[in-house]
Amino acid sequence: MRRLSAPALAANLAALLILLLGASCRRATSTPLTGDLSGESLQQTLEAMSLAEAPATSAPGEVFPQGTIPPLQPTDAPPPVLFPQTANFTPPPGAIEYQVRSGDTLAGLAGRFGVKPGQIVSALPLPDLGFLIPGQRVYIPDVLEGVTPPDLLLPDSELVYSPAAATFDVQRYVQEAGGFLSVYSESVAGRTLTGAQIVQRVADELSVNPRLLLAFLEYRARWVLGQPAPGASLDYPIGFEINGREGLYQELVITATQLNMVYYGWRKGNYTLIEFPDKTARRLNPRLNAGSASLQNLMAIFYRESDWRLRVYGEQSFPVLYAEMFGDPWERAARVEPLLPHDLQQPTLELPFAPGETWHYSSGPHYSWNFGTPRGALDFSPTGKVELCAVSPQWITASAPGLVVRAAFNAVVLDLESDGFEQVGWALLYYHVAEEEMIPAGTQVAQDAPLGHPSCQGGRATAAHVHLARKYNGEWLPADDIVPFVLSGWTVAGEGSYQGALVKGEMIIPANAYGSLSALVRR
Repeated sequence: MRRLSAPALAANLAALLILLLGASCRRATSTPLTGDLSGESLQQTLEAMSLAEAPATSAPGEVFPQGTIPPLQPTDAPPPVLFPQTANFTPPPGAIEYQVRSGDTLAGLAGRFGVKPGQIVSALPLPDLGFLIPGQRVYIPDVLEGVTPPDLLLPDSELVYSPAAATFDVQRYVQEAGGFLSVYSESVAGRTLTGAQIVQRVADELSVNPRLLLAFLEYRARWVLGQPAPGASLDYPIGFEINGREGLYQELVITATQLNMVYYGWRKGNYTLIEFPDKTARRLNPRLNAGSASLQNLMAIFYRESDWRLRVYGEQSFPVLYAEMFGDPWERAARVEPLLPHDLQQPTLELPFAPGETWHYSSGPHYSWNFGTPRGALDFSPTGKVELCAVSPQWITASAPGLVVRAAFNAVVLDLESDGFEQVGWALLYYHVAEEEMIPAGTQVAQDAPLGHPSCQGGRATAAHVHLARKYNGEWLPADDIVPFVLSGWTVAGEGSYQGALVKGEMIIPANAYGSLSALVRR
């Protein structure tokens, strides 16, 4: 397998050499296999969230109840939204008409199209802050040349570990496929994991769709449906080949990190260029959705542009393989998208410790999980005279009622919908939870219920603390952006990674990792 040169990977992987160890807060066949579990409770939740409305036929590999799936929307357009007529509006001459997609913001569009926010106009008002309404037409100056193709490759819900994959059973799919992955195992952090367990862990930790991880592993290494080629590297099946990052787990972590980096960077409008192995570069087409932009970038890491076009859009391209393995992704997307409602609001959440206690606000917004995810996590450290990394006797508590859907590898995930699906609706991640007395998965909890003890376990940390982050429909949410992180009435205000403050009225508590009295917050 070809080794990628350091210059070819520099633009995308430089920061990964330091930051790939996880969410440590101071770190350096043509018929698809099903792989799906019962979707009844998932469908009920989607209906409650108005994500499924009208009858249609079911797609291959899905087990949703007949008569509850909405009709397929065009794959190149957002869901239709009715807007009032505005007869007096005339689009600027030469402007591009763009139809807003879920998650679009004025600043994000400006970054992608290479213009200033004020140059984007519409017949209806456009908010400077907040999500734009899917379906609204906006008009943008056409200033870019030499961009990548505009054809959509992958729905956002197929990149994110979203409701589209909530019932997908990785273990069952891998065993039914019967390829090399079904008999593979390796040691990860001192624990032996099977191939399916590795895929599931990476999908869970980085919130990247396991179908996408499996398909890319099959495309690059033939591990899922078949066997690796003679002489192929088992240490670097994907082909990143970073020293010290051997093994399937590390290769998939890098893959998922690359996907997240461009997905969320595209959302914000600050990741717009892809670079090919020969150092040529091309601007991403601004009409792409985030999932397609991210996939274009991932493929560009490995293939020169002439080959890249065939592997992205040709008859034997990656999207063709993806559909052969898992069925039509756009049909699944039509059931669950948009992932982010334009009027999304956070439910009431409390600080993650007991009423009457005082903890340190030790870190402001930083990576939700690792490099590439948004600055969506906050750190809180218990007070008391104990060794810095000793397991604290104090309890991390539930910020809201919910169901514990995952409790492993020092992470506890609380599903606020209590439907049993981390991928649907609101979910909270608590990390660095000590293994000792960690609450088991499947436990229904009330607000303020004890979940476990803060520690340094899991990744690197300088002191015992809890790392708290939010997801909605599988998407990591920034802490200080459109949907602000609010805990016990304290609103997060960020000023840079690990910095910022909690604000309530005129009271301000700055984040401080060194135990400053000014960082104490009492619940």
